[in-house]
Amino acid sequence: MSRYTDYQFKPFLRDAIESLGFTSPTPIQKEMIPLILKGTSAIGQAHTGTGKSHSFLIPIAERIIPNEDQLQAVITAPTRELAIQLSDELKKLTENSGIRSLLLIGGTDKKRSADKLKSNPHIVIGTPGRIRDMAETGSLAIHTASILVIDEADLAFDMGFIEDIDQFASRMPNDLEMYVFSATIPEKLKPFLGKYMDSPMHVQLDAKKPLTEGMHYSLVPVRGMDRRKKLVQVLESINPYLAIIFTNTKQNADELASYLSGQGIKTGKLHGDLNARERTRMMKQIRDLEYQFIVATDLAARGIDIPGVSHVINYELPEDLEFYIHRVGRTARAGLEGIAITLYDPSEDDAIVKIEKLGVPFVHEDVKNGEWVQLKERHSRKNRPKEQDEIDKKAAAMIKKPTKVKPGYKKKRAQEVERFKKRQRRLTKKK
Repeated sequence: MSRYTDYQFKPFLRDAIESLGFTSPTPIQKEMIPLILKGTSAIGQAHTGTGKSHSFLIPIAERIIPNEDQLQAVITAPTRELAIQLSDELKKLTENSGIRSLLLIGGTDKKRSADKLKSNPHIVIGTPGRIRDMAETGSLAIHTASILVIDEADLAFDMGFIEDIDQFASRMPNDLEMYVFSATIPEKLKPFLGKYMDSPMHVQLDAKKPLTEGMHYSLVPVRGMDRRKKLVQVLESINPYLAIIFTNTKQNADELASYLSGQGIKTGKLHGDLNARERTRMMKQIRDLEYQFIVATDLAARGIDIPGVSHVINYELPEDLEFYIHRVGRTARAGLEGIAITLYDPSEDDAIVKIEKLGVPFVHEDVKNGEWVQLKERHSRKNRPKEQDEIDKKAAAMIKKPTKVKPGYKKKRAQEVERFKKRQRRLTKKK
């Protein structure tokens, strides 16, 4: 199907897709939507920003039977923000459809969630821990749901949520359809997948080119300068619509946000140590454009769609270099352009080389007197083809290959050439 109008969706869904401005499915949507419509368990592996969410939300909305007063599908997300985002997108698709959905996330009142479940939602979206809680208390009749979606499965594994998912998945029907979406499929995740998925279809896209179109990748040397001061230089030289500044730890995020605020730069922060109310309030403030700069940990790099991000700044390189791709994927979304700025010092050169091997075309730049200037390539001397200078040419002419050669002549000749060149350089210096 090359266009959404080619699908035979129900009228409410066709109207919703049109109102969202969707015309053609993305590659992952084109592959996954038919599989989910047919009920074929599958793994969808694609990088961030490729439209994974709608590749399962759209076909699930199509398959729900509103007249059946029971839970039919469960969708899990590893973070509260991603779960809220999925719930919001689902509501846009199911307006005026009679389909009931419910959000179940940590940090909210459990009794209130249990009361809402009495209305028998058709779809539940939530974090693994809260879904498990509701299933174990009997508030969530999970045994009737034949569809389970695990979004950002590798992150769920990293955060230790696979055990929660296993606990409630084991209560679901034997013929359970499972759809797993992930940027990567870690080896340690495979036993869990094998337990519930029998020879699933594996759709893998963008394996070789995970980079976002319309991106400029700037590499800025710190050169022994205080990294925070260099960051301030960078921030003062740009005027972003919204910039996310990534650190590796919650403590570093707190300290950096405090430092920037002390420099007169109004800065928000987003990381896992904020309580549920603080994170909800921060996300609202970000969407209301109260901040131009957000300091965040990698929590914000996976799945959370913060609209309007024009710049991503790597204050620190991620410890897992694959996360570089997730971070920069926060910008240049929906056909817009974006800028990714990475601070580095010489000790991080090996990591930069590894990122370049992922296909990232860094431009070596710096900020001088508030202006951006392009620098020489980092390895310009090392990579420059060696050219024969006048001394090389003279040495080659003076010390010719002998008519009759003996074993080891190449080594001896090379030594003679080097001795000649040294003498010539000394003479040149004296002049």
